[in-house]
Amino acid sequence: MQRKLFMLFFIGTMGFSNLLTAQTKEIPFDNDEKKIKFQEVINETGTQKELFNRCVYWLNGYYKDPVRVTIVRDEPTGKIMGKHSIRLKNIDKDSVVTEGPTVFYEFTIEVRDERYRYTITELLLKSASRFEIERWLDKNDPLYNTQYTAYLDQIAVFVDEWAVVLKEKMKPEPTKKADSW
Repeated sequence: MQRKLFMLFFIGTMGFSNLLTAQTKEIPFDNDEKKIKFQEVINETGTQKELFNRCVYWLNGYYKDPVRVTIVRDEPTGKIMGKHSIRLKNIDKDSVVTEGPTVFYEFTIEVRDERYRYTITELLLKSASRFEIERWLDKNDPLYNTQYTAYLDQIAVFVDEWAVVLKEKMKPEPTKKADSW
């Protein structure tokens, strides 16, 4: 338990320090859908049912209210879909951090025998009207704000950390050796 807490603290610290250095991360963009789309396929030992159960275990530990977060939990197809939000930070030129906007995202996890895939997309800024954050990529937009780069970096760091925890929980439990004495 202490190892896991340390790892989460370490990852979180690394992510926050990356934000302060203003290192721009690559934002994956799907040209067909014209959307930001984080997606990865991970090969992992286990049947579809085992991977699905590990994913549910991860959901229950990662989100405070996993039942409200998930909108689909379909074991026969191996598909889990959910919606949640990220609270961003404003970081000024003096590295002063304040609360920033909230961005909603949708995630899908699809499991099959020996592999699974996660997708994070539909990133929307919480506002009075629908505001797709893909608009933050257009630096020629007259309404462009330099803070958008930091917001995109924070989202990329969040997804990286989210994926690390998911991958860790999706690994099979180590087999215990029988105590032979």
